[in-house]
Amino acid sequence: MSGSLGMNAAPIRLAFLLIPQFSMMSFSAAIEPLRSANRQSGKVLYEWELVSVDGRAVEASNGIEIRVDRSVDALAKLNMLVVCVSLEPTQPVGGRRLLHTLRRLARHGCRVGAISGGTFLLAQAGLLADRRCTVHWEFAELFRSTYPRLELVRDLYVVDRDVFTCSGGTAALDLMLYFVREHFGAALALSVAEQFLHPRIREHGDHQRMDVQTRYGVPESRLADAIRLMESTLSDPLPIDEIAHRIGLSSRQVERLFGTQLGVTPRRFYLTLRVERARLLLQQGSRSVREVAFECGFASSSHFCHVYRGAFQHSPTVDRRRLSVHAGG
Repeated sequence: MSGSLGMNAAPIRLAFLLIPQFSMMSFSAAIEPLRSANRQSGKVLYEWELVSVDGRAVEASNGIEIRVDRSVDALAKLNMLVVCVSLEPTQPVGGRRLLHTLRRLARHGCRVGAISGGTFLLAQAGLLADRRCTVHWEFAELFRSTYPRLELVRDLYVVDRDVFTCSGGTAALDLMLYFVREHFGAALALSVAEQFLHPRIREHGDHQRMDVQTRYGVPESRLADAIRLMESTLSDPLPIDEIAHRIGLSSRQVERLFGTQLGVTPRRFYLTLRVERARLLLQQGSRSVREVAFECGFASSSHFCHVYRGAFQHSPTVDRRRLSVHAGG
């Protein structure tokens, strides 16, 4: 209920669990609204501390090292825990002890949540059973294949009872503004948003990605329809004449639209989408080259490697090593 706590309530205590190579962008977008809420209200509405798995300083994906206050298993009474995970969310971290700590905090009334890839850790801890959740769009397919029984949605953020998940980036700002509004009312949330030049507090159901027409700068709606259809069939590519049929055009008209507005044939555009998706999957490092090839609609690993090398001047194996070393952002 909005404003249910009141300005004179005891401060809400949070902890941010930082996992090595966490996203500084998501972390900042989550913690800064709390600082601003304290400043705008003139009261200590939120108190927070930073924790890590072992109590040692943690390096973010941009190379900045952050000192923490303690280890996560030393936490006691807490209102909320926010998990900030690395850009390789399937990498093991903390072991059973960390999973036990997350479950213990949840059992004792702590609202446990995660930003971006942190959703994987909550799933591993068993905290997402019978709950809706979200994750950054880059990790959506990986999450679905890893946890097929969980209900994943494409929302910016999801608050489902005592667990919350967030797609990351600036969506963390909207998530925290949601909590500020819930705790202390809409007026304070709007005031905080205005301080960050955030003209509209996005709701949980807003889409993570820009519309196709905005992303590609294409004014023609039928071209956008063709691109959407391509993006939704990367693992099982459709013939161009089938795409044309589904959007109500001839194959020649589709060829003309792609040529005049994007300067490329539809086949080349489709292939580029598939190979770029393959590169993203390789960067996540959880699938073999063969698996990536099949998931992106290539009939054989050899054909995939040939196309990949032509696009990026590296073999998939070499690029995987190079991308994992330089991942961050």
